Amino acid sequence: MNPGRGVLLVTRLSVDYCGAIEAGISPTSKPTVSQPPLVLIVEDDQGTRAFYREALSQAGFRTVEAHNGHQALEKAQSAIPNAVLTDLAVPGLDGFEFCRALQRSASTRAIPILAITGYSGYLDEPDRIREAGISQVLIKPCAPDVIAEHLRRLIQQ
Repeated sequence: MNPGRGVLLVTRLSVDYCGAIEAGISPTSKPTVSQPPLVLIVEDDQGTRAFYREALSQAGFRTVEAHNGHQALEKAQSAIPNAVLTDLAVPGLDGFEFCRALQRSASTRAIPILAITGYSGYLDEPDRIREAGISQVLIKPCAPDVIAEHLRRLIQQ
């Protein structure tokens, strides 16, 4: 170690980027060639929502936003996005209830769902994730390029 040079710390996790778990759900809705994919962002924190909007826009996605589960369900049913990026702790319908509601509707059932949360305990609940129809869970904090890459993969499946 060289004084004043710092230390490089590398941590290897047993899960995918940002603590991801995949449920193996394949979407059927695909973006058209002429339009970038549309992502519904569900996040109650305005600053975080703006961060996701900007990052996804820069990554080539179109976005529509909701600040709670009820609004998210309405927007999902009217916009039929190519994917959903949702926090699991949102007011109204929580993230799990919102995702289950999407699964009950024929028009939204095939939309892939990328959930993002600060609570890593959800990774220990794969049955709950799968039953809600969640395609994948990422644990915050997560780099914007990682989120965009996971969304691209889910949309292309």
